[in-house]
Amino acid sequence: MITDFVRQQTIIRTIKQTFSGQLAEALNLVAVEAPILSEQGTGIQDDLSGHEQAVAVRVKAIPEKQFEVVHSLAKWKRQTLAKYGFAVGEGIITDMRALRPDEDSLGAKHSVYVDQWDWEQVISENQRSSEYLKQVVTTIYAALKRTEQRLSEQFGVPACLSPSLHFIHSQELVERYPQLTPKQRERAITREHGSVFIMGIGSPLTDGQAHDVRAPDYDDWSSIADDGRTGLNGDLLVWHEAIDDALELSSMGIRVDADALVRQLQLSRQQHRAQLPWHQSLLTGELPLTIGGGIGQSRVVMQLLQLDHIAKTHCSVWPQAIQGAL
Repeated sequence: MITDFVRQQTIIRTIKQTFSGQLAEALNLVAVEAPILSEQGTGIQDDLSGHEQAVAVRVKAIPEKQFEVVHSLAKWKRQTLAKYGFAVGEGIITDMRALRPDEDSLGAKHSVYVDQWDWEQVISENQRSSEYLKQVVTTIYAALKRTEQRLSEQFGVPACLSPSLHFIHSQELVERYPQLTPKQRERAITREHGSVFIMGIGSPLTDGQAHDVRAPDYDDWSSIADDGRTGLNGDLLVWHEAIDDALELSSMGIRVDADALVRQLQLSRQQHRAQLPWHQSLLTGELPLTIGGGIGQSRVVMQLLQLDHIAKTHCSVWPQAIQGAL
């Protein structure tokens, strides 16, 4: 038995158990089981940026329905909170497993196999604000820092996260780095501050482009927030020395209410989705207001252990050129 391999697997398990426990306690989340399949035509599937094809699965015993492997659980979680009567301040967390074979490329940060903590919390109307979003993001970052501290104490793993988290809106990035692409802006600001939360992702900025594409039916990226900026969502990024690049750990946000859903479906020219069962549930007031997101498990491991490739954190499939270099 190779002891280095066993030690690393022990550390990976410690990271996952510690962080999920810290997050659940801090945000009052109950651990639940998660689906791997989503029924087509219900509107529950996460459409990501809109072009990715889900893996289709035929179930022999249910021939009248079509299923596909989930991309994430963004909308399933909200439906679950409604079904079981969760109150404001309560929520769920689950280990989500997915396949995204339509990734444009595979490399140090991108794998076909996706594992993340999918979480969702019920909120009140007055918590639909940038201030509450920042509060929750700060709580998540504090849980990461406590996990990092445990690794240092138990295994002697050097700390790599910056002491504090820097918040910035995507419009501010355009103004600060007008000559750079969105990904180059992310790299520049994260390299400077170490840990960054970029707010307002989905709506067009003053340069005419959105910082990144977001589906119209989970994060609210079009509402004017209490700080006067557009969007109630964002991405958490950290600087990764081993790959000399920014690493996105989480995408999250306050979810659409009925008004935001209608507006965003119109902006994205997907009004037809309003007739799907899940969307009708939201429009008729059956779903609670929530905040939620996904936090990449393998990416958190990759960051805290400063591994130079995500393949060193989990089992997946890779092109021969990558496989041979690992």
